[in-house]
Amino acid sequence: MTRVERIRSALEAALAPQSLDVVDDSARHAGHAGARDGRGHFNVDIVSDAFAGMSPIARHRAVYAALGEMMTTDIHALAIRARTPAEAQA
Repeated sequence: MTRVERIRSALEAALAPQSLDVVDDSARHAGHAGARDGRGHFNVDIVSDAFAGMSPIARHRAVYAALGEMMTTDIHALAIRARTPAEAQA
């Protein structure tokens, strides 16, 4: 399973998103100090009811928690756009 597939699977299991887009941006950061150890750069756009009533920081923490150990073993940088379905439609 690729890193993108593992990220997608972990987020789907934990947050039941209505919409989820995961992009591996690692190639754009080749040679970057954080990429030298093999960890990657990713962008996540996630829409889930689970974010209702959460602050932006709490939403990011929920994503980090869902990814668990991957945050230290596979992911160097993670850009997150986390919205509720109502926010996504606005």
